[in-house]
Amino acid sequence: MKIVLVTLGCLFLVLAVLGIFLPLLPTTPFLLLASACFARSSDRMHNWLRTHGRFGRYLRDYEDGRGIPLRGKILAMAMMWPSMAYSMYKVPHLALKVMLFLIACGVTCYLLRLPTSHPQDD
Repeated sequence: MKIVLVTLGCLFLVLAVLGIFLPLLPTTPFLLLASACFARSSDRMHNWLRTHGRFGRYLRDYEDGRGIPLRGKILAMAMMWPSMAYSMYKVPHLALKVMLFLIACGVTCYLLRLPTSHPQDD
């Protein structure tokens, strides 16, 4: 089972990295999935991810219940809403437009409900 979880963790990590560059592929959920897989299968990989220079602080804050920084919330919404708006504009079916809008609203509500970590929390 550990091999399956490590493999899934690596796959989710690759998808998280791709999500940095591809606007409609979410980074955070894949990063959290990778962390969950590594936490249950490889202490070394989980520790590496938690201490990673780019992802580590955000992952530690989230896993330790401190939420995400205000800057991260603003950046996430500032990138998500234009991407979703463009997608809604380009999609020809009303049902898909409504679905994209509801997803964006759901993600926004989720981000706003998360605790906001502060720089002095480090």
